[in-house]
Amino acid sequence: MSNHEPWNSNQITRDYYDSLLIEMRHIDAVLPDTKITIWGETFDTPITTAALSHLNGCHPEGLAEMARGAKEANAIAFVGMGEDEEMERIGKSGARVIKIIKTYADNDKIYRQIAHAEECGCFAVGMDFDHGFTWRGEYDVIGEEQMTGKTLEQLKKFVAHTKLPFVIKGVLSVQDALKCIEAGVQGIVVSHHAGIMPFAVPPLMILPKIVEAVAGRMKIFVDCGVLGGADAFKALALGADAVSVGKPLMGPLTEKAAEGVKEKILQYNVELAGFMARTCCHTIADIDSSLIWKK
Repeated sequence: MSNHEPWNSNQITRDYYDSLLIEMRHIDAVLPDTKITIWGETFDTPITTAALSHLNGCHPEGLAEMARGAKEANAIAFVGMGEDEEMERIGKSGARVIKIIKTYADNDKIYRQIAHAEECGCFAVGMDFDHGFTWRGEYDVIGEEQMTGKTLEQLKKFVAHTKLPFVIKGVLSVQDALKCIEAGVQGIVVSHHAGIMPFAVPPLMILPKIVEAVAGRMKIFVDCGVLGGADAFKALALGADAVSVGKPLMGPLTEKAAEGVKEKILQYNVELAGFMARTCCHTIADIDSSLIWKK
């Protein structure tokens, strides 16, 4: 843990990433293949965009341009909060999109957004449980939108409302992971939403316990603090199926639009391939926890 701001979950997460070391293996190593298959579709990389929102300050087309960059890298694009018109532009990008919906107090709005995501051709849909409450223990308000917490029974109804795979973002416990399975959820994002709660456990610290509890019954994405191929490799080794990148894509989006997003995703993927080659991992499935040491 850093000596400054010991409550800062982003710093705690960074320190944890840096405490994990990677074992080298060379005999019988071959050129790596970074392809993954998620819900029957194949992508060239396990690096995805994170479920970002309100990116018009980075680029006039914001999330749509981010999605185009993911498409050009043949990567999954998560998409966060936004207006219907923006979602329609994202759908026209041709990207394979996972639309993440907030926990609005208005459940009808959630159902409408699920249906709209289907109409826009999304690959999957889901909810972001991170923003239900404020640090004061009150229901959150984002912009002018009132949020609430959601029960397991409500979650079951949201999942049943769509034929698409349903993903829950903001899982940071075995308890929530098991409740997601009970609800019929097909994917989770292990995340503390960029440090939304002080002293939050780092995603990679809790990840092995979640992986063990889930036992292959859903796909597991990891979010928060991924700054390169080494971080992605560590997350995959500890059981993630894919790894989401957020803030590192915002600068490239501003500077070079979709091309910048594509280049950053491919850069991280090349770095990941380098670690795979030096650890005797031919495929993503070959990356496992035996390669990770804690210093």
